[in-house]
Amino acid sequence: MKEPKEILMLFGHSAGVGDLLRASASWRALKNRFPTSNLHLLFLTKDKGYVSERLISKHHLLSSFHVIDKRIKGLKDWKRFIREFEEVLNTVKPDFIIDFEPHGLKSSILCLYARLRHKIPTLGVAEIPFRRFFYSMSSPPSRKVLKTPDYTDRYFVVLKALGIDRNNIPIELEETEEAISFRKNFRKSLGIPEEANLIGLNIGCGTPDALWKRPNLRLLRKVIEEIQKSTGSILVLTGASFEKDINEEFLKDYPLPAYDLAGSTDILELPGLIRSCSLFISTDSGPYHMSVALRVPTLAIFVKDFPASYHHHPWVRCVVLESEKDVPFVIEKGLELYKGYN
Repeated sequence: MKEPKEILMLFGHSAGVGDLLRASASWRALKNRFPTSNLHLLFLTKDKGYVSERLISKHHLLSSFHVIDKRIKGLKDWKRFIREFEEVLNTVKPDFIIDFEPHGLKSSILCLYARLRHKIPTLGVAEIPFRRFFYSMSSPPSRKVLKTPDYTDRYFVVLKALGIDRNNIPIELEETEEAISFRKNFRKSLGIPEEANLIGLNIGCGTPDALWKRPNLRLLRKVIEEIQKSTGSILVLTGASFEKDINEEFLKDYPLPAYDLAGSTDILELPGLIRSCSLFISTDSGPYHMSVALRVPTLAIFVKDFPASYHHHPWVRCVVLESEKDVPFVIEKGLELYKGYN
């Protein structure tokens, strides 16, 4: 295939930081295959204005980022939907469109529209019978391509038609100017010595649908205290403003040096804080994926075995903290990471 100049990618799965960041591995694979191509992301969402949009809009692999509200209740919404898509086409001027959504009817329709009206080649997943007719070319369905439950691999299904495989490509993120500025200044503002090693902790999972992902605080404190004592580090807690309560509960009578920055960092500044850490410990939430993407030593703590959400790289350990018996193993893996990278 001739190298496209402008590639427009359609996404519509989830507005979560983790889901969008997981897609970055596929963007890297596309850049490896088409080094001179510009990548543009169009996100079809029901949650327009979600915090992840600010982070992804400045992703270093993207030349532009666009969002369209995909909620459609009638003809008026369809007209608005197509009109906004036309605006994106006029801005990006793509010569190739890739639909990453295997089940997205709306994204399929946009591809068909672009192909018939503007003669733009399109690529999608032939997930169900007849869906391949929406596209100029198509990849086999997920059940024939996916070999693992890894969420990141889902974004490579559509790339099969281009002969692109993942080959363990990690997700990635770079610090923005905001992150770099925060990293250079926050120690001074808190009175933390420049030479002090930091351990970051994201308890997170503060939205109602994610509360079940939080580990038992008593067990988590045992893990963090032992790792902090063994490394002589200072603990820094992150989180959204609505997660400050859980951080305060964790820190009640906490015997070691610790700072709570919940609500004190913008999503664009948070990578600077994570990058400052010698070890970042997180539950299964956005900062976990950000830490992995930044290649910071990351200990991800789950409350049950959940392979689909694991990252498999040398700087990552994914562990289950379900009961007292898990504590020694989790501590071991945390110290293993810390000592291996410091």
